[in-house]
Amino acid sequence: MAKPAAGYLRPPISNYVENLQGSRLTAGLVASRKRIWIFWGTAVARRFTVFATFALFLLCFETVRGQEAASTTSATNSDWVLTWHDEFDGPDGSLPDARKWLVQSGGNGWGNNELEYYTSRPQNVRQEDGHLVIEAIAEKFTGPDGIQRDYTSGRLSTKGLFSQKYGRFEARIQNPPGHGIWSAFWMLGDDFSTAGWPACGEIDVMEEFGFSDAKVHGTLHGPGYSSRDSLTSSFRLTTGSFSDSFHIFAVEWGPAFVRFYVDGDLYSSRTPSDLPPGARWVFDHPFFLMMNLAVGGDMPSKPDQSTVFPQRMLVDYVRVYALR
Repeated sequence: MAKPAAGYLRPPISNYVENLQGSRLTAGLVASRKRIWIFWGTAVARRFTVFATFALFLLCFETVRGQEAASTTSATNSDWVLTWHDEFDGPDGSLPDARKWLVQSGGNGWGNNELEYYTSRPQNVRQEDGHLVIEAIAEKFTGPDGIQRDYTSGRLSTKGLFSQKYGRFEARIQNPPGHGIWSAFWMLGDDFSTAGWPACGEIDVMEEFGFSDAKVHGTLHGPGYSSRDSLTSSFRLTTGSFSDSFHIFAVEWGPAFVRFYVDGDLYSSRTPSDLPPGARWVFDHPFFLMMNLAVGGDMPSKPDQSTVFPQRMLVDYVRVYALR
């Protein structure tokens, strides 16, 4: 399992875009035009000049493309500092570090009509082989609140333990497959208890709803753009599924933008200009982290006969950075 260096980690992919300068392209075309006039006197020279001009144009075009690519790559190590992380290296069978995570319990549907009961039992939430395991099990379970469910699973939060305004938030996760299996790595505004949802804001770094094991979503929820009216984008693998191996899901978040990444590839960028008319941008205060593996609910619907249990969401690490 990958380990963080002291203080810093590998440079995360960033998208602090600079204005693309086309000066090299312009200069190349002007120089080519001068060469055309000098050598235009012979047929051989004309053919040579046309070829050379085209080659020079391609060279300048690739240079500009390279400038554009460089403008969307990450800041260096010196620009980012690790502020919080969990590598899940505790003893096998142990709960996650209680100084970092609150393991939540309950079976009230969690606002999404979910079908599972979240427990703090090691059967549902544990550290194992250097990973966090969140396991969904098909079983009859009655909680201390008297609610009975046909499934159990796990849900974790850093509420009251850690929150941060802006930065890069990433996790390396292997999602489970199956219809109706809903894995999520997400964030809520730390004023959730007072402002309520969706006024507090929600950033879904990654959700896989179980419709397709090769497709995940990144979403913003806020007042006037929540639930099915949220700002959502999707990323689809070209081959395989997210259950085949681990993938890195991340957002880079700053004043007036949230950018979504899978394995370093930027696939969506959101700004206040994307909001519906009159809606308010609420991503300007600290957010805490959430992870859970739901069964059923409003988005993925119920498991069907093809769904196999148990299913495990494996988390290699969660890491949070801030710009220096």
